[in-house]
Amino acid sequence: MTPHADEVQTRIEKVARMRALGVNPYAASFDKKNSIDSLISFDKSVFREIETVIATPINNVKTAGRVTLYRSFGKISFAKIQDATGEIQIMFSRDNCSIRTPDGTRSMLWENSQSGDISEFSAYKFMEKLVDMGDFIGIEWELFMTHKGELTIFASTFTFLSKAIRPLPEKFHGVKDEETLYRQRYLDLITNNETYNRFLLRSRFIKAMRDFYAEEGFIELETPILGNAASGAAAAPFITHHNDYDLDVFLRISPETALKKATVGRFERVFEIARDFRNEGSDPSHLQEFTMVEHYAAYWNYEDNMRFIEKMINSLFDRIGLEKTVQIKDRNGGVQTVNFGVAWERIDYMQRIQEVTGVDIGKYAPGDEEIFRKILRDREIIIEGMETMGLTTLIDYFYKKLVRPKIVGPAFLYNYPKYMQPLARVSDNNPNMVEQFQVLVNGWEISKAYSELVDPIDQRARFEEQAKAAAAGDEEATSADYDFVLAMEYAMPPQSGLWLGIDRFLTLITGQENLRDVVLFPLVKPKSE
Repeated sequence: MTPHADEVQTRIEKVARMRALGVNPYAASFDKKNSIDSLISFDKSVFREIETVIATPINNVKTAGRVTLYRSFGKISFAKIQDATGEIQIMFSRDNCSIRTPDGTRSMLWENSQSGDISEFSAYKFMEKLVDMGDFIGIEWELFMTHKGELTIFASTFTFLSKAIRPLPEKFHGVKDEETLYRQRYLDLITNNETYNRFLLRSRFIKAMRDFYAEEGFIELETPILGNAASGAAAAPFITHHNDYDLDVFLRISPETALKKATVGRFERVFEIARDFRNEGSDPSHLQEFTMVEHYAAYWNYEDNMRFIEKMINSLFDRIGLEKTVQIKDRNGGVQTVNFGVAWERIDYMQRIQEVTGVDIGKYAPGDEEIFRKILRDREIIIEGMETMGLTTLIDYFYKKLVRPKIVGPAFLYNYPKYMQPLARVSDNNPNMVEQFQVLVNGWEISKAYSELVDPIDQRARFEEQAKAAAAGDEEATSADYDFVLAMEYAMPPQSGLWLGIDRFLTLITGQENLRDVVLFPLVKPKSE
């Protein structure tokens, strides 16, 4: 079973030999009755001695998996198979070994007069010569414990299920090349339990989140990915063409406007675990296609959402059995201890910027872009495309460069200028501010929430202001969505909305450095031939 230079061709030849022996190298199905992890709970007091097992095996196990190890010792051989739940040792004996053929019967020996090189071939020899690491087999018969204390299945009968014509990476070394990790994630999942368990954790995390939302009275909705406007956030959109309508449409940046329209139509608490798309730069902390949860709750304000997100995160840690004290890396790899189980810090956004930089962003308004660009240049902050950015985008980069890296958290940042958030509600106490917060963890933004703007006249005016920024060349300006304004004109209930970046949050709490490490099959450039 040692791979060599022409391993692929050798395995393809084995496929032909299997067919000549009457074995289908790609079976239709297998009646798997036992997962590997379920075998651990078998009553060990009834286990019999191996000599008795080989002579008169009892059929009490039927499982299947991928072959990850094979060693032959003449009359006996050992293998290991891996399934979704674990790995187990298999034992074969030359004196009691059969293979199930496609008609379901057990066979010890084939005779094939039409093949010159195969006159007879035992099932035991089939396993030894034709089965490779990476192949799938089904196993039947008796569970026992070896003299060395290893749980083992005596395979009196096996079924061949699927042939791997490419060899797996050496399991000891696994998959190390980063490009291969992302391009061929399935290899990493096979050879690296840490990777496999990370994606199991992701699945459990999302299920726990759905359960929590349901218990809090939220309804899960599905909203369109294609839309007539790239609205819901300040980001550059992906544009595609709808052939039937002969119309350019946008992949959604956020499900925000659709979910809020649902609140006009009687839904009071709604959420969506959404795939969103933003046509921006790639780096370890950003993906153009990503997953986030977004919700809207009628009659809440942003203070209600502060309480909700803190409660939800703590509940998710409890539900999936994770410690709330986590070592989290910042954007430069520096590690800080973050405790999600304590009361989260509250930080005034404008005040903290002024404390750290000496700049009072409350003095500026749209139209002051050149003044603020000078502030950036004076601090030697140069951002690609800054000459066409609106004030909102310039201030956001200023904050991200100088202020955000200094916040460990978990912390709520609140108190934002009105011009920075076109979809947020203006504060009743200060007409120049909006009711919004974001959650920061060691320099990472993981969540944002507003008291939502439900005034259609104000909303239309803010869209028009954003349209001016877009016309001036700001690619991240929010697009006007007048269908959304139309819905608001029928009265939208007061509400607060929130999003949480699922990819980013999981990256942080699992100690990864790249969002791609929690995305099963991230987009990569095709290989050039």
